[in-house]
Amino acid sequence: MDYKAILFERRDGIAYVTLNRPEVLNARNRQMREELIHAVTAIRQDPEVRVVIVTGAGERSFSAGRDLKEAAQEKVGVVAARQAKLEISDTEMIARLNKPVIAAINGFALGGGCELALACDIRVAVEDARLGLPEVSRGMIPGSGGTQRLSRVVGLGKALELILTGSVIDAQEACRIGLVNKVVRRDGLMAAAEEYARAIATKAPIAVVFAKEAVREGYEMTLDEGLRLETDLSALLRTTEDIKEGARAFVEKRAPQWRGQ
Repeated sequence: MDYKAILFERRDGIAYVTLNRPEVLNARNRQMREELIHAVTAIRQDPEVRVVIVTGAGERSFSAGRDLKEAAQEKVGVVAARQAKLEISDTEMIARLNKPVIAAINGFALGGGCELALACDIRVAVEDARLGLPEVSRGMIPGSGGTQRLSRVVGLGKALELILTGSVIDAQEACRIGLVNKVVRRDGLMAAAEEYARAIATKAPIAVVFAKEAVREGYEMTLDEGLRLETDLSALLRTTEDIKEGARAFVEKRAPQWRGQ
């Protein structure tokens, strides 16, 4: 695919996805959403990709949310028909990706941009980043998972506070409440994201996939259901070659050579 609204590259086991509309603060239009779906599909099918980093082009914005100018020009019926054709949204595809996803938040992450970051597994933000779900200020509500994911990340009370007031918070406050994992200087953003990515990429690939599934899926279950899921996934791992390699490497005091089998 000839990507324009995003940049997409893969190197050293890491897929880099950059939202590429800096002239409009990386607002998410239809083309960007379609290209994200295509890129995530390619990532899922590529066994060489171990981790994904999502960021925004330029120095002002990760994504300021939906392209409201495009939205204002579209008729409601047309939008509904187009959405009906999509089996899953770009944000949901990122949330369901079986590989870890790191958001490198380089500026504004508002509305749909914040929801995209929430769909990722780990979030790193620059010191002057701003995050929020201000949809109620425009007569809307978050519609790409924000009403559900924010409360699961920061707790019910804080999520209601942010969504109902439409507040936009700085990176330090976002880190304090658990919305982002780490705040860094702007010149250290990609280094911090890549540090996480490399740490993950050195681990057993099947174990990483199963660990993410256990945490993500288990969070939606009762404790008993989650424990059964954990037990089932642990049993499956015991049938892999990687678990044997992990034990051999430990005994032989060397780095393991994972095969993903």
